Amino acid sequence: MNDKEVLEALEKLRKISKKRNFNQSIDIVITLKNLNLKKPEENINTFISLPHSKGKKARICALVGKELAPKAKEVCDNIILKEDFSKYDKKAIKKLAKDIDFFIAQADIIGAIATAFGKILGPIGKMPNPKAGCIIPPGIADLKPLITQLDKTIKLETKNELAVKTVVGSENMKDEEIKDNIIAVYNSLLHSLPQEQNNVKDVLIKFTMSKSIKIGAKEDQEGIEKKKKEPKVENERV
Repeated sequence: MNDKEVLEALEKLRKISKKRNFNQSIDIVITLKNLNLKKPEENINTFISLPHSKGKKARICALVGKELAPKAKEVCDNIILKEDFSKYDKKAIKKLAKDIDFFIAQADIIGAIATAFGKILGPIGKMPNPKAGCIIPPGIADLKPLITQLDKTIKLETKNELAVKTVVGSENMKDEEIKDNIIAVYNSLLHSLPQEQNNVKDVLIKFTMSKSIKIGAKEDQEGIEKKKKEPKVENERV
């Protein structure tokens, strides 16, 4: 997959997509092959930082002590202090998790965070993750660089199926920026696969409410579009 193929696919995607009254996300779906997901080492579970924004600001909740509260209030969408952990039951945590993209945690109270939130956030993959830089020391000087990084961070995960799906941008972004994000996701995924390109079946992109376009399938797609334009001919009775 190269830059030209990605840009051509983006052009086709814009042509076939109806204009909606909201800014649609652009998703990438990479289907995989020749993997045994029963083997932990052949599952994908990693974070990467994109070259450009995802087109939407990440919503972040800080689970912190009083030391970090003032800094967290400046940049986070939600803050829960250690002393308030007990106020959150299963229902409240599930509701919170739906609205939050990343939880960040103060390192020296991670045990209390795991006790209070782990049973709910763990199974849905939203516990503060050190791979994404979400475990922070109580003496950190500034949280702004982390928040900026998380705005461009995505998770690549197989989720027990031979496919990886993630957001790579939004409709109002420039094609060059979206292309850079797509290439970054593809290259990062290749490095995580045991056989690299031999484990990739197809790479598709789509808007929130559109059909998928296969990257690198110029001839196939043109054939499909040609068939759509051809008039139907019904069999005549003899």
